[in-house]
Amino acid sequence: MSQSVSPRPFRFGVNLLTSAPADEWRAKCRRAEELGYDVILVPDHLGMPAPFPALVAAAEATEQPRLGTFVLNAGLWNPALLAREVATTDALTGGRLELGLGAGYVQAEHDSAGLPFGTPGERVAHLRRTVEELQRLLESESYEPRPVQRPRVPLLVGGNGDRVLRLTAEHADIAAFGGAYADPESSTGRLVPVTAERLDERVARYHGFAEDRAEPAELNLLLQMVAVTRDREAVVQPLLDRVPELTPEQALALPILLIGTLDQITAQVLAQRERYGFSYLTVLEPYMEAFAPVIEELRGK
Repeated sequence: MSQSVSPRPFRFGVNLLTSAPADEWRAKCRRAEELGYDVILVPDHLGMPAPFPALVAAAEATEQPRLGTFVLNAGLWNPALLAREVATTDALTGGRLELGLGAGYVQAEHDSAGLPFGTPGERVAHLRRTVEELQRLLESESYEPRPVQRPRVPLLVGGNGDRVLRLTAEHADIAAFGGAYADPESSTGRLVPVTAERLDERVARYHGFAEDRAEPAELNLLLQMVAVTRDREAVVQPLLDRVPELTPEQALALPILLIGTLDQITAQVLAQRERYGFSYLTVLEPYMEAFAPVIEELRGK
């Protein structure tokens, strides 16, 4: 969707997926800051770092980056207990926290935790209750422990479905779009890529829900691969092996893949900001170094 107003400045985040001892974790966070990342993020999956203590450690190791959850699986959290975690973490990070929430999509994790997975509608309903209860608690002047940021910690909501997009339009400061969706036949969260045209439709749908907002939200896209290369077809081949229904041309046109020369990737990111409005881009930890030259090229554009 072409933007009729000046585009937002870029922000860049990295989602740190791999656990590490304290010294290695701090070094990794410092490296993200050195590379120019604006936000250090931690996901919410079993087998990966626990989000809140990991972010507190990241804050101690760095000075500038914001710190976020990307994204909490609302089904694993009780809203009242989550409010305490959010407020404490915001205080311990000096008001640098950004709270990311989603409905969850991996049934196997719920099964391992002994928690109900529910239907998609039930998961979104719980996400809505969580968002609304967090706002009620954390925006209260009498709530303890007190977060630093007022009137609240910035809220990111992730998801592409209509019910989540409506919730995002109503409550979120940041709308995070996934360039992939969970295969409904998979219990392990297998993801299927979203085409450029489908993403057009989803972003337009969000804007329809958000047309009455006083302030537009920041739009985020989670990138699944970054590779600076002259041999685009060779790099994309492993994806084609996993998603054989895609042709090489279709795969290389996916918004979530940045594959090509530095000039090609930079042009793609600028074009996607113009087309969709994505100014906040998140990369996965394995691509933290590869994306750094792109950050340098795009800073200030």
